[in-house]
Amino acid sequence: MSDTTISTLRERVRGAVITPADDGYEQARRVHNGMIDRRPRAVVRCVDVTDVRTVVDAARHSGHDLAVRGGGHSVPGFGTGDHALVVDLSAMNGVRVDPRRRTARVEGGCTWGAVDHATHGFGLATTGGVVSTTGVGGLTLGGGIGHLARGCGLSCDNLLSADVVTADGELLTASNDEHPDLFWALRGGGGNFGVVTSLKFRLHPVETIYGGPILYPLDHAGQVLEFFDDFIADAPEELGAFFMFQIAPPLPFIPEDRHAETMCGIVTCWAGPVEKGEPALAPLLEDAGPVVAHHVGPMPYPALNSAFDGLYPEGLQHYWKANFVRELTPAAVEAHLRHGPLVPSVHSTMHIYPIDGAVHHIPADATAFAHRDARYATVIAGMWPDPDDNEANTRWVRDYYEAVAPHSEEGGYINFMAGDDQGRIRANYGANFDRLTAVKATYDPHNLFHLNQNIAASTS
Repeated sequence: MSDTTISTLRERVRGAVITPADDGYEQARRVHNGMIDRRPRAVVRCVDVTDVRTVVDAARHSGHDLAVRGGGHSVPGFGTGDHALVVDLSAMNGVRVDPRRRTARVEGGCTWGAVDHATHGFGLATTGGVVSTTGVGGLTLGGGIGHLARGCGLSCDNLLSADVVTADGELLTASNDEHPDLFWALRGGGGNFGVVTSLKFRLHPVETIYGGPILYPLDHAGQVLEFFDDFIADAPEELGAFFMFQIAPPLPFIPEDRHAETMCGIVTCWAGPVEKGEPALAPLLEDAGPVVAHHVGPMPYPALNSAFDGLYPEGLQHYWKANFVRELTPAAVEAHLRHGPLVPSVHSTMHIYPIDGAVHHIPADATAFAHRDARYATVIAGMWPDPDDNEANTRWVRDYYEAVAPHSEEGGYINFMAGDDQGRIRANYGANFDRLTAVKATYDPHNLFHLNQNIAASTS
């Protein structure tokens, strides 16, 4: 990219244009995954839509890669690239709540923590993952699995409209009434179709939830997992819960002599009437297995949605694998029991997220998120601080994945995919893949937006 292009960007955008020669470049080029070490040509901290359009135009005309960064949590590091232009949306972080209509307009650089804060003041919320530092745009475009999914649907199911800067630099509003093909594709098709600068969400009356983590001894993991599988199948949709393997962190509610012990657990979120939360969760505390520790009770929803932030600070090494699952067969349970207890770091984990309930109420072809016949989305999330452990910890993730894959669907949730999962693209997007390639041909025929779980344009 020529110096003229950089000079033109500096002249035309209001936000900072940060190049390798500038102070702050080392910080600006970082993303959440410390394993990603790329050196973009420039990071542009856009402050408005005009800035975004200008950067998109510059990338298109120069032929250089274009990366789009919201929260920066992409495990493969899609929010950056060597010699790329980076559209950094972090300065576009406003949230406007309409409590009467129960909607929120959210700028593309927001994290879920910002949304939770703004909406909680009105006793409202929408599905927003399980870590508050996650970017709103990336999570939503990939689908959006979170604590509230069983009762409220995925994040993308609550998306009412989106403002999008497309590959030709145009600003479009996508909704059921305007550019409905683009709106369909945005809800599960990832960042393949443009830079989403604003999202409008449906909100739900969720203020105080009843829930929190429950930890069980590792030698009861089979019993707990099988109980969880049976229990969640018939649980009210107001109950969100996921199973995990986890090394116990040094938290006050865990007995000190059990710190650093590998356990299994269930993280719960009852979003119905608070007074019904205790009986709803009672079987998990009384019947699932002996409880080592729990931190269950009424709490503000944002408190639960940020409870795990401390385990996932910026800069950890990340390598993940994932699958959708229709049934937890005995063979699948056996594979989990063989590999889950080997979790190598307090930051690493394996989660089994139920995606039934409200997620199943929407037809598989109604949005680009196609795997609505699955009961679970699983993720083997390897995260650790020391790069010297990369080979051994990456091997744990791969071995675990290879053991459970034969008992899972071919595809997985794109927000949980690693950078080496491009060969799974068709399976990950499922039966909607061919339609997605057609939408791609309309809005990004030359694949400007390719730093993602990439969909190429159809040629027919």
